[in-house]
Amino acid sequence: MENKVRVLLYEDNRDLREGIAFLLQATPGIELAGAFPHVNNLKSELHAHMPDVILLDINMPGMSGLEALPIIKSLYPKTQVIMQTVFDDDERVFQAIRSGASGYLLKNTPPAEIVQAVFDVYRGGSPMTSSVARKVLQFFQQPPKTHPAGHLLSSREQDILKGLMKGYSYKLIADELHISIDTVRTHIRNVYDKLQVNSKTEAILKAMKEGWISNSGQ
Repeated sequence: MENKVRVLLYEDNRDLREGIAFLLQATPGIELAGAFPHVNNLKSELHAHMPDVILLDINMPGMSGLEALPIIKSLYPKTQVIMQTVFDDDERVFQAIRSGASGYLLKNTPPAEIVQAVFDVYRGGSPMTSSVARKVLQFFQQPPKTHPAGHLLSSREQDILKGLMKGYSYKLIADELHISIDTVRTHIRNVYDKLQVNSKTEAILKAMKEGWISNSGQ
């Protein structure tokens, strides 16, 4: 008999959490290991339940889903994470994907599709709401730039950009590099100017497409 897919659910909206939990519990082949309103006890819950798949809300009280995602992938890289959110804005989509999310669903996704997404991601797929998938396709269909703007970045600016690519908050970047948050902000403004972009997402995507920043090592 095929092993059940162990799922953890993080969703701060009580009605939605209870609805998805009921759906998962009623689905053959899925074992709901736990359903929680926040990720403030994330590490202990991961160790206790060892999930195969996590349904992770982006906006929660305390630590956000985007902040939790790099922690999950560092501790349990084989655990598959599906992000859930009301919004499909570019910054959240690409930050989540860059940080290791394997799927991205909007909260208006029909119940049957949520169940199918759990099985799909467990089997190696990348389930995405169609509007999110279109954003990803449109990005990678853009022709690459040819100018080597990445060489304009100082080593410290490259370190900060690496932190952004990993999904780190400004505070986490500051702590890791032993500098102030204000200094991080100053470097980020300089990165925007040098790369001729207007947002963190644009800077990350430009670096990803052009291969200016290696994601190997620290």
